[in-house]
Amino acid sequence: MTDSPNRIINPQSQPEDRFDSALRPKTLGDLIGQDRVKENLQILILAARQRNEALDHVLFYGPPGLGKTTLAHVLSNEMGVNIKITAGPAIERAGDLAAILTNLRAGDVLFIDEVHRLGKAIEEVLYPAMEDYALDIVIGKGPSARSIRLKLPRFTVIGATTRLALLTAPLRARFGATYRLDFYDPEAMRSIVSRAARVLGVMTEDEGVEEIARRGRGTPRVALRLLRRVRDFAEVRANGVITRPIAEEALNLLDVDELGLDEIDRRVLRTIVEKYNGGPVGLSTIAASISEEPDTIMDVVEPYLLQLGFLERTPQGRQATRLAYTHLGISYPTNDSQPKLL
Repeated sequence: MTDSPNRIINPQSQPEDRFDSALRPKTLGDLIGQDRVKENLQILILAARQRNEALDHVLFYGPPGLGKTTLAHVLSNEMGVNIKITAGPAIERAGDLAAILTNLRAGDVLFIDEVHRLGKAIEEVLYPAMEDYALDIVIGKGPSARSIRLKLPRFTVIGATTRLALLTAPLRARFGATYRLDFYDPEAMRSIVSRAARVLGVMTEDEGVEEIARRGRGTPRVALRLLRRVRDFAEVRANGVITRPIAEEALNLLDVDELGLDEIDRRVLRTIVEKYNGGPVGLSTIAASISEEPDTIMDVVEPYLLQLGFLERTPQGRQATRLAYTHLGISYPTNDSQPKLL
């Protein structure tokens, strides 16, 4: 993947570190936003507690950075159980998954990030584990091979994916609860940034918090990383207090505009508008034009551009909207004119 390592608003550009861990909510009560999902999870948790059972298997999907991993930790904390964390690409052999499953205790949570990237052989092992809480092991080869079924304690699989359509139907059907996480509204984003600033001991003014939240793309992980960079700027070039002018100057220096778009976002839009007359144009063509991976554009760039109404997906490809032209300062073309700067 050619995604630039210094792309500050790429929710997948850096590993989670102690900064993220310190700010992660521990309970549903601490969690800001996603109210409908929280209400459903509260019912799920209370019902499991009343029956003294493990949680049903849960699947979270949506754009990166919206809290899928955080929710997995919250569920394990609310249930008072341990959580084991892995990712689809990390489980290369059926034996790897078998080792993980046999080390789980009753009620434990197994969190699988990028669950859509599990291999077919791995899924075949996971099916009976999720449905029957059993692990089928084949001993020997050929005609003398025999199968042994090991019973597993009742546990919970929590899956997370940014690409629900890539999940196989049999695996998707084994999750008892499926929730979509949406971009956060401005009020929730302000609350998240304000809480993070308090936890970190950063002095802020309300206008400074609002500016960071506004450019956070409706994504908590993005906003928290912007807060960290603005904090650095305020400490080095100001008196350490994050005001609106300081936040604006810092974020402009990072090439993050007033809507949270960065250089790659604008390159995608300009490529569609200037090279392909606004589209429609195929995803692979856009990716080749700006030397990026199609998956980076699809998973990181497109969701927010679609949310803003800057981009449309059509059967023929991606197409820029009038709003995109306005944001770029380019006049919207008529049938007999070419795009031009305003």
